[in-house]
Amino acid sequence: MWNPAFADACDCLLCADQCVVREQHYFVKDMIEIPVIGSDEVFSWGVWVSLSRESFSKTADLLDTPGREAEKPYFGWLTTDLPVYPATLNLKTHVHTRPVGERPFVELEPTDHPLAVEQRTGITLDRVREIAAAVLHGG
Repeated sequence: MWNPAFADACDCLLCADQCVVREQHYFVKDMIEIPVIGSDEVFSWGVWVSLSRESFSKTADLLDTPGREAEKPYFGWLTTDLPVYPATLNLKTHVHTRPVGERPFVELEPTDHPLAVEQRTGITLDRVREIAAAVLHGG
């Protein structure tokens, strides 16, 4: 997503939580959380989501505001292709802001895409191991 040629451009921004490209494309770093069946744990994917300019501005304005988690979710498009699923680019999402200091939570539109299904139904510990092995070892 990020091109080093944009690094010195005045209309671009890249930091740990936000990215702006040519004042036309706006991204926020979020978490997709998947419940692990039989435990209180979740498996988390760090992902980027594209927001409208208006939604991005609102999230930026509220970045350090206590109570920001009361905001309605923002519509966005998933812009991270996760390696162990069929194409995840451009899945529809709703970004839920959480308390200051916590990354937003991404709720995927409830479709039959395997990632959306796993987010709704959870995954086993064996599936967590399978994902970890595929990501860590490229399989």
